[in-house]
Amino acid sequence: MIDVAEFVRRYHMRSPNIMWFLGAGASVASGIATANDMVWEFKRLLYCTQERVALDACRDLGSLNLRTILQKHFDANGRYPAANSPEEYPLYFEAAYPHEVDRRRCIENLVIGAKPSYGHLVLAALLKLDKARAVWTTNFDRMVEDAVTAVFGTGSKLISSTLDSPDLSIQALNEGRWPLLTKLHGDFQSQRLKNTSKELVEQNEKLRRGLVEGCRRYGLAILGYSGRDESIMSALREAVGHGHGFPAGLFWFYRSDSSCLPSVQELVAAASRAGIDAHLVEIETFDELLGDVLLLVADLPADIQAILSSHMNRVSDAPVTNAGKGWPVVRLNALPVLSFPSTCRRLVCEIGGQREVRDAVSESHSDIIVGRRKQGVIGFGPDSEMRRVFASRGITEFGLHSIEAHRLEFESMENSLLYTALVRALTRTNALLCFQRRSDRILVVDSSKATLPVFTPLRNAVTRIAGTVPGTTVTWAEAVRIRIEYRLDSLWLVFEPTIWTAAQSGENGDEAKARGREFVRERLASRFNRAWNAVVDAWANILTGGQPEAEIRAFGKGDGIDAVFTISRKTAYSRKDTSR
Repeated sequence: MIDVAEFVRRYHMRSPNIMWFLGAGASVASGIATANDMVWEFKRLLYCTQERVALDACRDLGSLNLRTILQKHFDANGRYPAANSPEEYPLYFEAAYPHEVDRRRCIENLVIGAKPSYGHLVLAALLKLDKARAVWTTNFDRMVEDAVTAVFGTGSKLISSTLDSPDLSIQALNEGRWPLLTKLHGDFQSQRLKNTSKELVEQNEKLRRGLVEGCRRYGLAILGYSGRDESIMSALREAVGHGHGFPAGLFWFYRSDSSCLPSVQELVAAASRAGIDAHLVEIETFDELLGDVLLLVADLPADIQAILSSHMNRVSDAPVTNAGKGWPVVRLNALPVLSFPSTCRRLVCEIGGQREVRDAVSESHSDIIVGRRKQGVIGFGPDSEMRRVFASRGITEFGLHSIEAHRLEFESMENSLLYTALVRALTRTNALLCFQRRSDRILVVDSSKATLPVFTPLRNAVTRIAGTVPGTTVTWAEAVRIRIEYRLDSLWLVFEPTIWTAAQSGENGDEAKARGREFVRERLASRFNRAWNAVVDAWANILTGGQPEAEIRAFGKGDGIDAVFTISRKTAYSRKDTSR
């Protein structure tokens, strides 16, 4: 195994002789569901159809309880694959949508309207600079095509080979025509796409042969792909060719919060035994990895710099007008973060990736906030705790790490670090509880402290802010879902008012949960513009402690580097641009 920094160095030494292979995980930042998310959607649809249960009653697929109910149902049936089996995606997809036209429509609904992420634009820039030449993907979306059009100014230079044009990939490889994109499972706009078990067993032979030939001539970097398709995996195993394949290396990337399938580990191990430079590489996100690759591109052309820097800035700054004057103004649910940490602690020691760092903190029963970058472990918290947690790993450097603003524009470790620290700061003194559902952080009113003065504006806006759903033991409380976003050269705390429900111990009935969801739906449905404005204003007051500009700290004490934020109580606004 090597780290990201080592891969980046090798990539720049060997580009453009390393091809890229993108799976569904590479499009998560574009709002496209992963294969695992889609499997649960298929299970939900099948369960509700078979048991005649309303889809709304099974809405929260992030609930462990709901997933347990679904999995028990299919396990008892005996006709479906075991949980996390490589066969889950194709078999559940075919069971949920038996007809090809319905599968194609499902895919279209999932990908239409999605926009290329920062990583896709960087990859397109590498293609334009001839630092990459070929991209292979199992995805149906058009993220690569749209990114190439944005960076090149046209899509005409991209050679795209799909199930409708399988000869193009091998022709381009033989003739050295670049850039090349090969969509191994088809395009959602195509009449042909592969996504069920029967269809995936026999990958189109021409596309498969092109992949094998490409891997015999070039290296391969695999991102966001699980390795579930035997047709793809068999092609990669064939390409190993007793050490004659992947001359520039085989690099399989996986996220620190997941693990690789045994078939993936066996492929990389077999390639390594055959003398191929093959490695598993732990990363955080697709965007962050491509951002690291871009760092070593010298003399990046100004036009590409402009495209990449403007990717996140799709809005412009506008002053707030006086009430009742000018064009209608829309109040937004975002608070300006006037200041945020520009540095954090950095230490270098003998430790692996993010998972090992997380385990070290857990085993030490520490509450420091840390993450892993190629430069070392970065984080916030008392220095004494930092040293205690990592002392056994042999600390060789103990210094500072600069948090660069441009790295907050995408899913980077610095972005994640600030997000976690801000959540900690908001819940340290505000009588709020924090829950995590999927990747969301939800701040919930602590019902035992609901009478505190800080909640008075919220009580005035909605009357009651916590209680029990009538006829059940399901408790509820006013809540807010939060995230951070970097826009207009500024950091914003974006908050979305909602209602949190939780079943008490022993409350597992579907009827109680259905009542809970109906209660939430009715409560939110009655909140029109004036009511929502009052709720937004109340939460802005809660999050800032009622101060016009609130300074909040993640730790509040200690001998190290604390994460200190200053947040304005005045939300962002939007109005019509009258200059055009």
